[in-house]
Amino acid sequence: MLPIREGEEQAKTNQLYQQWFEEHSRKMYELSQTIVNILNRLNEFPDEINQRLESEEYLAIVRKAFRIWDTSDTLEKKEIIRKLITNAGAHSIVHDDLIRLFLDWIDTYHEIHFAIIKAVHENTGITRYEMWQTLNGTDVREDSMEADVFKLLIRDLSMGGVIRQHRAVDYYGNFVKKEHVKKGTSGRTMTSAFDDKESYELTELGKQFVHYTLNELVARVEGTKT
Repeated sequence: MLPIREGEEQAKTNQLYQQWFEEHSRKMYELSQTIVNILNRLNEFPDEINQRLESEEYLAIVRKAFRIWDTSDTLEKKEIIRKLITNAGAHSIVHDDLIRLFLDWIDTYHEIHFAIIKAVHENTGITRYEMWQTLNGTDVREDSMEADVFKLLIRDLSMGGVIRQHRAVDYYGNFVKKEHVKKGTSGRTMTSAFDDKESYELTELGKQFVHYTLNELVARVEGTKT
């Protein structure tokens, strides 16, 4: 018979093993359901995509995707990965290098980043104030933690090439410089984190990311080749 202390330690060890087993069983079940969902979706496509699905390039994307899927904490992010894998198997709208970039974005960004991306996608020309109202809806100070976090999120997505301030373009697609307006001297405060003047939009790369991750079995984007 084990001493009381050793018996308690063994009980704790057994409990940890049980928790580990239950967690991995849950993950395996979720993974199997995800794979079945992907295969069911892809089976709706003609046999011509079989070559794509069996290619080493696509299988490499799937392996990377499921490594990220395994470390994702929320069903929301796992759903984004599932849609990306499905659409990447059915279409070749963008190069596989960009699909891998999209996977890096999914791995790096948090659900709140994706909430901003979705808000900009659904409301082209949205301002930072309108984004904040969509995400939170409460008024906070400019020097608050909430304002700091919000600025960080916008900076992440802007520097990452997902969103940008709206820019006018000419007939040939060149960005037109903004006319500099002489500012008055009365204002003493900096531009608000929740500015309601400058509008934002998805970059072209951001649009492709949304096309692959927010839609089920995307159709061909106008002006692109499959």
